[in-house]
Amino acid sequence: MSEIIKPKRTIIPFGPQHPVLPEPIHIDLVMEDETVVDAIPSVGFIHRGLEKLVEKKDYNEMVYVAERICGICSFMHGMGYCEAVEHIMDVEIPDRAKYLRTIWCEFSRLHSHLLWLGLLADGFGFEALFNECWRIREKVLDMVELTTGGRLISSVNKVGGLIKDVTPEMLKAMKETVIQVEKELKPVANTFLNDYSVKSRLCGSGILTKEEAIALGACGPMMRASGIEVDLRKTGYAAYDNIDFDIITSNDCDGYARCAVRIGELFQSVEIVRQAIDKIPDSEEVSVKLKGNPKGEFLMRLEQPRGEAFYYVEANGTKFIDRFRVRTPTFANLAPLIHTLKGAPFADVPLLVLTIDPCISCTER
Repeated sequence: MSEIIKPKRTIIPFGPQHPVLPEPIHIDLVMEDETVVDAIPSVGFIHRGLEKLVEKKDYNEMVYVAERICGICSFMHGMGYCEAVEHIMDVEIPDRAKYLRTIWCEFSRLHSHLLWLGLLADGFGFEALFNECWRIREKVLDMVELTTGGRLISSVNKVGGLIKDVTPEMLKAMKETVIQVEKELKPVANTFLNDYSVKSRLCGSGILTKEEAIALGACGPMMRASGIEVDLRKTGYAAYDNIDFDIITSNDCDGYARCAVRIGELFQSVEIVRQAIDKIPDSEEVSVKLKGNPKGEFLMRLEQPRGEAFYYVEANGTKFIDRFRVRTPTFANLAPLIHTLKGAPFADVPLLVLTIDPCISCTER
């Protein structure tokens, strides 16, 4: 009998610098021929020690540190920290501030998902689609800049509410913008969901079943694309308890499903912004005065564009808090990513990494 020759295993380093990667993640791919049999991730290339800064920045200044965990998720990082401290101090912010936070959260989701769609299109070489996604995203960023003063890092949150209000003219412009974005999104969505070249790269790639997603702790669109109906916006933070929306899910469990869920969430965000602008109360106040310093602890959970994020704050009654700990969605999705890579062809690795919408700045902090 002839001896069976086993395929030779090789290790190929992927990242931290790679044309497809938006941020520096490193993965050692264990290969047998053109198939990935194992993947070993490494992080730590851009660790900045932001959580350590609680020793030098008081609890009000830490808002600006939290915003710099990640530029793309900036607004919601600042809001998550503020809501944690507000719960500790038993502070109820004005309803108008709650609605404005909700509106800016959804603008953050819009520009984050549009950025991701563009990167995905670039990943399989569809340059025209990449440019169109980012062109639409500019309209969203222009409106964020008009209403907050910053395109990415807005610095409009503070403990107790918001630093500034918006005018009726700004609210009208925001509503007109999302209507225009919705109109321009439709042909883009049609291309992503129905174009043969897109489907050939995404359908059936990176399967993550519902049971696997639960066991591995997936979150966000990665989880909902595996048929799990969980969205923390339904817990009712900010003004979400007064907004009517459904949770976008898919049972296909592959890369195509993750793309479809995010596209569905784009149209959902447009509708949430419309509702919030229609329902926002008239008020002269968007913040409340604080008394004393925070003392106690609280764990705030909210739905970032990439998934569930935790903000743990422990305060001792002085202006400096004891502990600020953040668990971000990309950290949670690394284990599901490694699972989807095993058994995948080498050519699919860049796209599978992109399907979790990786944010390594968030992960490392």
